[in-house]
Amino acid sequence: MKVQFLDKRILHKFYGALSVISVITSIVFLFIDIDTKYKTAIGLAALSFLIVLYIGIWVHSNFRQNIKLKINTSQIEVKFGDIFSEQADLKVIAFNEYFDTLVDDKIIAKSSLNGIFVDKFFKNKVDELDGIISSETQLTEASVGENPSRPSGKKIKYKLGTICVVNDYLITALTHFDDNNKAYLEINDYINCLLNFWNEVDRVYAGRTVALPVLGSGITRFKGYENISDQELLELIIWTFKVSRIKFTYPSKVKIVVYKNKCEKIDLLALKDLET
Repeated sequence: MKVQFLDKRILHKFYGALSVISVITSIVFLFIDIDTKYKTAIGLAALSFLIVLYIGIWVHSNFRQNIKLKINTSQIEVKFGDIFSEQADLKVIAFNEYFDTLVDDKIIAKSSLNGIFVDKFFKNKVDELDGIISSETQLTEASVGENPSRPSGKKIKYKLGTICVVNDYLITALTHFDDNNKAYLEINDYINCLLNFWNEVDRVYAGRTVALPVLGSGITRFKGYENISDQELLELIIWTFKVSRIKFTYPSKVKIVVYKNKCEKIDLLALKDLET
């Protein structure tokens, strides 16, 4: 189980429920007298109910599918699902720093969200996607250099966290690429990328709900931090949202969609510690 049986957050929720029950029963017993011969049975029944209640809270905390957080007056919902089928006005897909679009299992893997996005919406018309990217004026300002010696793929690099709007998707430059077209990041790069990403979201979201996956999940080359978990990545995404001071006005919100097959690795209840 992800959440331990005596987790302090489970105890806190149980004590809250117990307080409400205690107040109600105290009021009831002001007006009702219980025969002595029934007190033992009622006491055992009450104890059994409280045990079942505690176990129910614990089980629910381990198997819940979503959680809502209040961060800087904005609402963040973290849930398990599929980013492509999620109901949201804008959805985020991570690209590399070149905004490459070649899905060949060398530069972009077909099984990655990046590859699925290109094949799903621009199969046999990648030139259209390249045209949208090249005509985005904000990308011109976000260029950080050129790699003319790169044997395949695009040559211009962009600042990590930069966003390009493609219909109802926000494609963002998330990772560096080495000479062998392998994605990598240093943890400082990742944090700076997220901070820039939220600033970019603030620029384009215009009161719409934004859904994003756990950015960086699946990248094994976090230099200097090789064992980072999806839980830690998720917490960093929320923490950078908090420090960015971006505000989503109701009813718009942020949805972080964790791939459903990773539900055993994510403790949603622990995210409550990040609330403000």
